[in-house]
Amino acid sequence: MSKAGKLFFILCLVGVGAHALAANSLPSVEPSEVGISAERLERITQTFQRKIDEGSLPGVVINIAREGKLVYEKSLGWQDAEAKIPMTTESIFRIYSMTKPIVSVAAMTLVESGHLSLLDPIDKYIPAFSDMNVGIETQDELGEPKLVFEKAVRKITVQDLLRHTSGLTYQRLGKQNLIKNEYAKANIFSQHWKLEDFANTLATMPLVNQPGTTWEYGHSTDILGRVVEVASGMTLDRYIQKTILDPLGMNDTSFGVPKEKHDRVADHMVDYVTGKKMTLIDVKEPMVFLAGGHGLSSTAGDYLRFCQMMLNGGELEGVRLLSPKTVRYMSSNHIHDGISKGVFYIPGPGYGFGLGFATRSENGQSVWPGTAGEYFWAGYAGTYFWIDPEEELVVSYMSQDPYRRMEHRVLLRNVVYQALEE
Repeated sequence: MSKAGKLFFILCLVGVGAHALAANSLPSVEPSEVGISAERLERITQTFQRKIDEGSLPGVVINIAREGKLVYEKSLGWQDAEAKIPMTTESIFRIYSMTKPIVSVAAMTLVESGHLSLLDPIDKYIPAFSDMNVGIETQDELGEPKLVFEKAVRKITVQDLLRHTSGLTYQRLGKQNLIKNEYAKANIFSQHWKLEDFANTLATMPLVNQPGTTWEYGHSTDILGRVVEVASGMTLDRYIQKTILDPLGMNDTSFGVPKEKHDRVADHMVDYVTGKKMTLIDVKEPMVFLAGGHGLSSTAGDYLRFCQMMLNGGELEGVRLLSPKTVRYMSSNHIHDGISKGVFYIPGPGYGFGLGFATRSENGQSVWPGTAGEYFWAGYAGTYFWIDPEEELVVSYMSQDPYRRMEHRVLLRNVVYQALEE
């Protein structure tokens, strides 16, 4: 690189860093100014405080914005219930699969810059995926389960990774089968992989479906993370930092949590029903596996900024990450009638799936309220968000509650939408 080029690069980094330091929360207004009832908003506080008092969850941080203005920001309960550390709005959470939308946006920045195409077969970036087989479970002559293989009829594309039609699955999700047994033998669930080695090993596993035929939740976004690395020439954490986190001022979002912030990490608690405590990723230890599907930690405020950027059509506070056309494309349904939703379709009735987000196709069908055109996703440990363009509404919900996360997400939807007046 020339001296002039190096100087330009340094100035760009300085500019990004300055913006990150200057970034703050969204401007706040009285709820009534944006058509929300302050009295009805208080029901959110009352509802979740009741759940905390019952021992159903340790604590929550909830941020709500409408028309780009913050109308509700509350921390309730405990950051660490066992240590009696109160929750704060600055508490940091393992967001697990809420990493996926961020990595999906990172991939689309590469599409916009011409370094990536949704049509690209992924073996262009990860050659190990050039010759894939689909596993079919059958029986041998003794009636015992047997795995046979057929060649994939086409290659996995970048679009398949974004919309979960790659044929990759999750070992520990849904009904167990012989393919998932192969995942277990390869120790795919380990958190000690290097992303490149993980991708190459996963490429030796049989697919559960022919590429492009079935929505199957799995390691697609982890592999997308590796595609981002190869296409960008950077590690996934560096590329996300440069293109998303720094520009948006998401200063508390990272793979792993730095030592100086360890006192802000929220923890889950013993399940009051079973008396047991699940094992979550230890984000206080250096993170080896920079997984595109689950590796980030964040705050409610940081993630609200990401959501607001999407609601704004790819821009926040003068910083543009994506074009409005790309955002609309990502939040549109990409699961057409020829694609099966399988037996374990997480988005549920009334939803399709876009590029990194579940997308609502109609106001009805779903068991929770919402609006056609809104989109969402969630995290294993209890985190949740949604973006409602018609209502100009974004909601960021953080909790470390892996036990009753679905119950509390539906509850949140109910009490948020009942507060809207116009």
